[in-house]
Amino acid sequence: MKTFKFFLTLLALLTALFFISCQTEAPAKTEAGTAQEAAPAAEEKPAAEAAAGPEKVPVTLKFIETTDIHGSLYPYNFITDKPVGASLAQVYAYVTQERAKADQQVVLLDDGDILQGQPVVYYYNFENTQAKHIQSQVMNFMKYDAGTLGNHDIEAGHPVYDKLVKEFSFPWLAANAVKPDGTPYFKPYTVLNKGGLKIAVIGLITPWIPNWLPQQFWTGMEFEDMTVSAEKWIKIVKETEKPDLIVGLFHSGVDFTYGGANADTPKNENASELVATRVPGFDLIFTGHDHQQNNKVVKDPNGRDVYIFGSQNAARNISSVTVKLTWDKAAGAWSKAVSGEIMPVEGLTADAAFLKAFDSQFNEVKGYVSRPIGKMTNKITTRDSMFGDSAFVDLIHNIQLDLTSKPDFGLNKAEISFAAPLSADASIPSSADGTLYVRDMFNLYVYENFLYTMQMTGQQVKDFLEFSYAGWFNTMKGANDNIINFKKDASGNLVMDEKTGMPVPAVRYYNYDSAAGIIYSVDVTKPAGSRITITSMADKTPFDLKKTYSVAINSYRAQGGGGHLTSGAKMNDTDVKAMKYVTSSTIKDLRFYLMKWFEGQKGPVAPAANGTWKVIPDANAKAGKTLDMPLLYK
Repeated sequence: MKTFKFFLTLLALLTALFFISCQTEAPAKTEAGTAQEAAPAAEEKPAAEAAAGPEKVPVTLKFIETTDIHGSLYPYNFITDKPVGASLAQVYAYVTQERAKADQQVVLLDDGDILQGQPVVYYYNFENTQAKHIQSQVMNFMKYDAGTLGNHDIEAGHPVYDKLVKEFSFPWLAANAVKPDGTPYFKPYTVLNKGGLKIAVIGLITPWIPNWLPQQFWTGMEFEDMTVSAEKWIKIVKETEKPDLIVGLFHSGVDFTYGGANADTPKNENASELVATRVPGFDLIFTGHDHQQNNKVVKDPNGRDVYIFGSQNAARNISSVTVKLTWDKAAGAWSKAVSGEIMPVEGLTADAAFLKAFDSQFNEVKGYVSRPIGKMTNKITTRDSMFGDSAFVDLIHNIQLDLTSKPDFGLNKAEISFAAPLSADASIPSSADGTLYVRDMFNLYVYENFLYTMQMTGQQVKDFLEFSYAGWFNTMKGANDNIINFKKDASGNLVMDEKTGMPVPAVRYYNYDSAAGIIYSVDVTKPAGSRITITSMADKTPFDLKKTYSVAINSYRAQGGGGHLTSGAKMNDTDVKAMKYVTSSTIKDLRFYLMKWFEGQKGPVAPAANGTWKVIPDANAKAGKTLDMPLLYK
């Protein structure tokens, strides 16, 4: 009996020692494998640790995505000098409302193209460069969690976007923008911790930037195919981060057939859906770049649902997506329920704290755009530019040719000019008395392109124009046909835009290039490729297909944008991208020189069409315009 009692006593002692040792051993490890302090009391336990054990709690995430904001920060248009119904100030009111809800965690994302568009960003890009950029001030104030660069952010140039990378309080992503050694130029991905969950966000940018922008904008970078880059980085993210949710933040659209491409076209411009369907692992993908609303579900290679959302430009709407995660003990994984909408911003009241915080910046930019720079005798519009020779585009032609003739600007003199209407529905001046202000230059010329001169043969000039008008005009069989080359379905009916109710053009208006410096006609009854007849130079001297001419052209087109030089003029793509044919360039963007040109005029400018090109037969041209004008401008 004594022996039995001894063993009971010994057993009790050992049990007590074991219990004490359990309370004093090394700190526990988290899921990531790093040591942490002992957990606080149950009522103070953070969500991250609550989700780490077998009692993983349900989590609701609210994703809010903005994209292609293009400087729409305030509920005010600095170009038209009028209030507008959509802006980041209103988006922030919605973000604040959603963050106040205790039953969800908000993830605020941006999908690029923030540095081009409204004068407010232009001013901080190129005029007030010493101050902290307005875009970083605003987005830090709004507490964005992550963003991805867009092609128009790269267009702002190294001094601008490199500065923004340092100023942002959140990561600016682009996994497929790589240095020559293959390492990312920007951060490829980030991991967000929300409600105890690890959310990996992988950023990708459209790889077509070298087709649009001169190399000085993206020196030190190459752009990988989005699918190739996504395959590489999702593997790294899964292995190193072990996230609960993987989100794609892609500055790229979903229509991979755009521009005649297909699913297997290398470095597809709009590859977001291709990535979703070819690269397993993404739960949610946000899109941008194409200014289209996207709200769809596709299957990845493993048959899992991938949700794709994308909103339009200029803060007109946002992607608002709810993801509810519930732990499935049997499966040992999170069950994810996704629902969302593309939510209109117009109608929301601008956040008062936002407006107050950036009131001084607003007044500074408004003063800048309100500076008078000249006068015009009459108003001109790009509407006329859709159908033939117009005062609007010819004003750009004439300024380009004049700028190249002035030695002060460092350009070679050009004999021919190429230009397109860069806005479908713009007019200048904005004033009633004909006064031109800085703001009007943003309607006259939308993008921050440079002005180049390059050498082209007469044959290349003709082929360039054949390519432009092939995409621009329809082959008219009679006066009842459309003159604009609209997209048609298999039955020959016009493809209508679901949002606008208007027919979709086969080629975007910013590719409708015409020429000045030569006299020519466009016969819309002839098939594409055989419409152009060049009669002479504008001064009536002969035009020679074999002669080499000096041509004024913007940097986007000179770098191969739109395919006019490569597919049209049959110029070697590598040589075009290397700027082999470029002979001179401005050192600042073309809009800057347009302002200088107007400031240098001694009296009011009287814009008018040059009358150096025309659409024939005349009856078809008039009938086509009568038919199509109300289709484009309701």
